[in-house]
Amino acid sequence: MSTLADLLAEHTKLSDAAAGHLQRLVAEWQLLADLSFADLLMSVRTENGDIVTVAQCRPNTASTVFPSDEVGTVVAASGQGGGTDGRGGPQLERAFTADRVLRDEDPEWLGAVAIRREAVPVGFEGDGAVAVLTRAVDLTHPRLPSPLELAYQDSANDLCQMVADGTFPHQEGNPRGLSTPRAGDGFVRVDEHGMVVYASPNALSAFHRMGWTTELTHTRLSEVASSLLTDPFESDDVATMIDAAVGTSAPPAGPYRDVGMRMEADARRATVLIRAVPLRPRGRSSGAVVLIRDVTEVKRRDLALISKDATIREIHHRVKNNLQSVSALLRLQARRTTNPEARGALTEAVRRVASIALVHELLSGSVDEEVDLDEVVARLVPILVDVASGDATIQVRHRDRLGVLSAELAMPLVMVLTELIQNAIEHGFDATTVDNEIEIVADRDVRQMRIAVRDNGSGLPDGFEMANSDRLGLQIVQTLVSIELGGTLTMGPNPSGYGTEVGVVIPLR
Repeated sequence: MSTLADLLAEHTKLSDAAAGHLQRLVAEWQLLADLSFADLLMSVRTENGDIVTVAQCRPNTASTVFPSDEVGTVVAASGQGGGTDGRGGPQLERAFTADRVLRDEDPEWLGAVAIRREAVPVGFEGDGAVAVLTRAVDLTHPRLPSPLELAYQDSANDLCQMVADGTFPHQEGNPRGLSTPRAGDGFVRVDEHGMVVYASPNALSAFHRMGWTTELTHTRLSEVASSLLTDPFESDDVATMIDAAVGTSAPPAGPYRDVGMRMEADARRATVLIRAVPLRPRGRSSGAVVLIRDVTEVKRRDLALISKDATIREIHHRVKNNLQSVSALLRLQARRTTNPEARGALTEAVRRVASIALVHELLSGSVDEEVDLDEVVARLVPILVDVASGDATIQVRHRDRLGVLSAELAMPLVMVLTELIQNAIEHGFDATTVDNEIEIVADRDVRQMRIAVRDNGSGLPDGFEMANSDRLGLQIVQTLVSIELGGTLTMGPNPSGYGTEVGVVIPLR
């Protein structure tokens, strides 16, 4: 099955930032589906004007409305007004241009099921709707809602308005990789003053296991939670986190500085995972949802996984150390070699081994096998300039954000950048050039990454053809780009009119 990123790349030309916002929404929308007792569908407008469904979520708290998979379905064809197939096309058309949540007055029948649809425009950075979220609720068997259902639905309505405002979900810090409790694990609704309005039975059970012996309603949740924790620092952090989500205090510093936070804390007899989700429809606080999950048993099983993760990172660390030892030996051999050609070859080998060692060093500190290319370039460029430029003054500018890539893409791409920068330093300039400068330009979207390494030097030699070049560095680059990365490589004049530009285009999906 295609991922959301694949579908967005296939059907849209959304920016990387807008696509990231939709991916964060899909990562968090299970909470919205559970609180709404509703199926959720995400739809986007394609390049040719169609509206297509790219993601679907079913609730854990109610039966599904759509038993079939709706992902990939064209809801409304361009110029046809949305059709009459029961998928809500006309409502979606209106939602893309509306700045509010659209609610149907009357239910519609989908087979034997009566459903009510709500279309929520997904706002992003004030640019209008980049997608539309559909809530479909089963109304076939109406009944009087329970207090739990009323609390769920009230919170869900606030979250939907925040989706339309573009303020949910937040880019919250989660450096420890903590999971998200579900509404069914334990749900507490607090008002704008931090007082508990409703607590689900599972939430009460979790607090009772932590040591609380009475009801939670009409208590100040931050004070209750902090009184039960054994570590005084965790106690203060949890209280600050809840109050910050409600809006009664400033957000905490550090990894929990943004609203929408989570923590794992130890009470006297239990370990719990707590998450506070602020409710600020139209920018005004209406309280918060606090989710709590008893993870005492899960915590014990996680210790084994933590041990394995530490082993993988230790392997990367040892590989880095071994590569650095190899690099040091090659450097020592280069110094003792009198043949200039052999010394140059050994120096190039030192550089290549060092670039691979740098990637392994970053992976040794990563928990998800991903590499920040901007950090690699920032640490690699000074080494290359210092080693290769000699007496010449060369400035390397890294202008655009390269972003994060998986290890299997980052490793060959770092080698490519190393060779291109090195080649520009060694061969791009001559005695006539002044203000020597190399520029790394990048452009990234959901489909591909485009990188250009430009210099303002003497340009390519007359009659130069990349396919016929016998330079080892260029041969390495061509092999890595075409085989390892599945991309394309071009060489030509710098658009500024002086020097050379080498372009690399690689697919990200």
